[in-house]
Amino acid sequence: MLQVKNIEKYYGSKNHVTKALDRVSFDVEKGEFIAIMGASGSGKTTLLNCISTIDTVSAGSIVLEGTEISELAESELARFRREKLGFVFQDYNLLDTLTIEENIGLALALNHSDPHAVQSQVIEVSEKLGITDILSKFPYQISGGQKQRAACARAMVAGQSLLLADEPTGALDSTASKNLLEIMTQMNQQMGATILMVTHDAYSASYASRILFLKDGKIFNELLRGGRNRTIFYREILNVLALLGGDVSDVI
Repeated sequence: MLQVKNIEKYYGSKNHVTKALDRVSFDVEKGEFIAIMGASGSGKTTLLNCISTIDTVSAGSIVLEGTEISELAESELARFRREKLGFVFQDYNLLDTLTIEENIGLALALNHSDPHAVQSQVIEVSEKLGITDILSKFPYQISGGQKQRAACARAMVAGQSLLLADEPTGALDSTASKNLLEIMTQMNQQMGATILMVTHDAYSASYASRILFLKDGKIFNELLRGGRNRTIFYREILNVLALLGGDVSDVI
């Protein structure tokens, strides 16, 4: 569903150019949960920004479900993001002046969808994530875990093709991190969500089914979980991170 082909990204002026991405290529199949890892400056966030259309590539192509992202006009990008991409943020990004139901259905409303259809889709995804009892409440009236589920519901409500998460557990404590990762796993395994998550944390990455490791803007290694349990996969992730160079604590 996603094809990243030989993409390059340069920053800077003619006299001082930084190559953030160096001919990166990979495919993502529908229903995969992929983590992207690497040390600070490896290019992982730049890669996610290019896929999310926040940034543009200098060379190469990114194709999502047959649409070449780099060929979209500026006027088409906002609709493309709303219809094709879901975002999972570490701080929820719920609007305090809207109810949870209104927050979840916001992207659909912005697309001028039929109000009855919006309500139906909101209820459907809320039932799957177990939050139908809080739809009439406001964000300040619910717990952190409920906010996480509401934010994830918003990311999925329009049937987005791809969910993108940049360090989603970075500002969370261990309990909240585990809760969010379990919600994302539920979205992937039970709801068929395709997830691309940037993380520096080996524990978070161990929830994924495949990991791409970046180093100096290039794909350094790839790790498939297969049938291994998460504990074993976690240890293998640490081994690869050690091969990336330097102290493992620098990148986990």
